[in-house]
Amino acid sequence: MTDEDLTNTGGHRKPRGFRVSRRGVFGVGAAALAAVGVGAAVAGCDSDSSGGSAAEQTTKNSVDPSDHIVDQHKQAQSSLPFNDTQDFADADKGFIAKLEPDVVKDAQGNTVWDNDSFGFIQGSCPNSVHPSLWRQSQLVVKEGLYEVVPGIYQVRGLDLSNMTIIEGKTGIIVIDPLISVETAKAGLDLYRAHRGDKPVTAMIYTHCHVDHFGGALGVITAEDVSSGRVPVYAPTGFTEHAVEENIFAGTAMARRSAYMYGAALPRGEKGMVGAGLGMTTSTGMVSLIPPTHDITHTGQEETIDGVRVVFQVTPGTEAPAEMNFYFPDFRAMCMAENATHTLHNLLTLRGALVRDAHVWSQYLTETINMFAGISDVAFASHHWPTWGGDKLTEWLTLQRDTYAYLHDQTLRLLNQGYTGIEIAEMIQMPPAIEQKWYNHGYYGSVSHDVKAVYQRYMGWFDGNPAHLWEHPPVESGKRHVEAMGGASGVLKVARKAYSDGDYRWCVQVLNYLIFADPNNEKAKMLQASAFEQLAYGSENATWRNFYLSGAYELRNGNFGTPTKANSASMISALSVDQVFDSAAFLVNGPKAWDLNLVAHWIIPEENKTYRTELRNGVLIHYVVPADFKGPAPDATFTLSRLELIAVMTGAKEIVKEVQSGAIKVSGDALKLKQLKDVMDKPNPNFNIVTP
Repeated sequence: MTDEDLTNTGGHRKPRGFRVSRRGVFGVGAAALAAVGVGAAVAGCDSDSSGGSAAEQTTKNSVDPSDHIVDQHKQAQSSLPFNDTQDFADADKGFIAKLEPDVVKDAQGNTVWDNDSFGFIQGSCPNSVHPSLWRQSQLVVKEGLYEVVPGIYQVRGLDLSNMTIIEGKTGIIVIDPLISVETAKAGLDLYRAHRGDKPVTAMIYTHCHVDHFGGALGVITAEDVSSGRVPVYAPTGFTEHAVEENIFAGTAMARRSAYMYGAALPRGEKGMVGAGLGMTTSTGMVSLIPPTHDITHTGQEETIDGVRVVFQVTPGTEAPAEMNFYFPDFRAMCMAENATHTLHNLLTLRGALVRDAHVWSQYLTETINMFAGISDVAFASHHWPTWGGDKLTEWLTLQRDTYAYLHDQTLRLLNQGYTGIEIAEMIQMPPAIEQKWYNHGYYGSVSHDVKAVYQRYMGWFDGNPAHLWEHPPVESGKRHVEAMGGASGVLKVARKAYSDGDYRWCVQVLNYLIFADPNNEKAKMLQASAFEQLAYGSENATWRNFYLSGAYELRNGNFGTPTKANSASMISALSVDQVFDSAAFLVNGPKAWDLNLVAHWIIPEENKTYRTELRNGVLIHYVVPADFKGPAPDATFTLSRLELIAVMTGAKEIVKEVQSGAIKVSGDALKLKQLKDVMDKPNPNFNIVTP
C-alpha cells in the first residue's frame, strides 16, 4: 500500500486482529478508547451537505472512512438506544423563534458566529461521523429562543453555552451572557423581539469559565453596574479564578482550545461537526464585569428583582468557583454546568486544574436532596432542560453515579498498582449508566477522565523508573527512528498499522519520525490520514476536533489561535497581585540571572505600596508593611492600577508614560525598562503536531 493509496482512499482493506469492544474498535488491544467508543450502524449516507465551500475543502483534503470505521459503526448499532427520542422532544419544547440567519458579525463586519454553517447536520449519519456524535450534534445545533416555563427563557445555539433569562418584577435577570459581546447582544435582541424591551435588572454568573461571562458588555454596561442599577451575582472567588485561568495560562489554553473546539476547522461531514457541549466557540470580543455580590454559602437566599433564589455553592466541581440555584416561585433549578447532557471533563483537553470527581458527585447528592423533590424542571448553561420530577431526579442521580464510579474505580485499580493509562483501558461503565445518552462522552470521556483522577492523586509519574527521565519528543523521536531502521522502517510499520486498522499505533510510530524529521512529508500525510480515521470513529466531539485539527495542520500548516484571548476587559480586571504574578511568569530566567532590581509601586487608589524584588531570575512581590525597615528600593513608581496593567502588558510605552506624568518616578527610572527587557512575550502560534 502506497502513501497515495492512503491519501486518496483511506486504505480500505479488511483489518487483521480486528475486534469489537463496547468501548472502541482500533485493532488488537484497543479495548477502551472511551471517547471513540460506543457506536451505531450508519442508517444511510446523507451526501447532500449544505456546509458549502468549507465542506468541499474538507472533502478535497481528507481521506474517506476506512472499512474498519464503517464496520465499527455498524457492529455497535445494537448497543445504542436510538429508539429513545425524548431528547429531541425536549430540545424542541417551548420553541418561540430563531435568529435568521443565525450569523452574528462584529462592528467591522467579521463573522464571529455562524450556526448556519452547520446546516449539513441533518438526515442520516454519514460514514465519516460517529452516529452517536451525529445524534448529539443534531440536538445541539438547534437554535433559538425557548420557554422553559412561563417567566424563564433560554437562548440556545448562539454560542457554545446558553443564556437564560428570568422575568422579574421590573425587568429581567440574565444568567450567563455567553462568550462574546456580539453573540450576547444578539441573544438579548432575540428575546426582546418576542418578549418586549425589558431592562436588565441583574446578572448572575454561574461559574468562572469564559463562556459564562464573556458577553457581559453585550447585555449591560459598566456604568449600569457602577451606578448600582444592575447588581451582578457570582460565587465567591469568581473573579480571581476567571482571571487566573484566562490570563496566567491563557495563551497556551487558547491555542489548545483551537484544537478542542475546532473553531478554525472547515465545517462538513469530514470536518468539524460540533463540540458536544455546544457547536463551537464564538470568536468575538470577550468582556468581564466583576461581580458586585458574592454568594458565599449554600442556603444563601436572595430576592433579585422580586424573584426568590436559593443558592448552593459547589467549589471544586466543574469549576473552582461554581454554584447551582433554585427558584422556588418557578419550581425550577439551574444546574450551571454541573449536570448536562454529556459526560463532562475532569481535566479538559485545553488544560486546566484537575477537577475533583469525588467532590463533584457529593455536591450532586446534595443538589438532589435540596432541590430535586421540589422541582418540576431542571435547566443548565448548556443543552436543553429536563422536565418532570422523576426524570430530573434520575438524570441527576445517574450523572452523580457516573462521576463517583469513575473516581472510585480508578482509586480501586490505582491501589492495585495499575497506572492511569492502564486503568483507562480497563474501566467499563455500568450498563444502566452507559445506556443513557446524557452519560456518553461527547465532551469529556471515560479515557481522559480516568487519567485525570490518576493525575489528581498520583501526578504525572507512574512509578516506573524507566519513565522518570525519558528523552523529550525530538530526541526520543531520533532514537526511535534509528532503532526502527530509519525513516523507511518507521513508514513500513506505520503503513501496516494503518492497513490493520490500528490507527493509535500508526500515529504513535509516525510521531517519532515527524519529531525527528519534521520535513518528512510522507510521514506527515500518513499521520494526517490516520488522525482522520480516529476522528471519524470518535464519539467524543473534542477528540474528533483534536484529531482533525492535527490532520489539518499537518496538511495545511499552523492555523494559530482563532479566538481572541486576553481581551482588554479581561486584563483590566487583574488585581495588582495578579499583575505582578503575571509579570513573574514572563520573566526569562536565564536572561535575568544576574539582574538585581528592587522597586516600590505606590497604587494611590488602594492606599498600598507594593515591593518587587527581581533576583536569580525570580520576581517576587508583597505589600510593604507600615514598619518596613528593609533596604531602600532602586526606584519608586507611583501609578494607578490600570496604568500598571497598561505598561506591564505593553499596551502603553513606559518612557512616554513617565514623560507624560502618568507614572511618577523617584530613583532610577530605567529600572522599569530593565524589568520589561527580561520579560518574554507568549507565543499564541506554537506548534503542536510538529516540533
